[in-house]
Amino acid sequence: MQPGNRIFDDLSKLMTNAMGVAQGARTEAETAVKSLMDRWLADRDFVTREEFDAVRAMAQKAREENEALKARLDAMEARQNG
Repeated sequence: MQPGNRIFDDLSKLMTNAMGVAQGARTEAETAVKSLMDRWLADRDFVTREEFDAVRAMAQKAREENEALKARLDAMEARQNG
């Protein structure tokens, strides 16, 4: 084996190991940040998307019922005044 090839083989192994360590560090950092964000959000009592959508649907239904009742009242007033 030529000395130059051995150096390149060693350098290649070193770079491969460094990439593995970097990937592991990245994964660990992402997990830590996600955990921190989850904890921060939980402490703020934010609602979930499902809770928000449920309340929005209830508000929409109430708005539609109010509009229907207003239309009925307007019709009653029109008959009474007409």
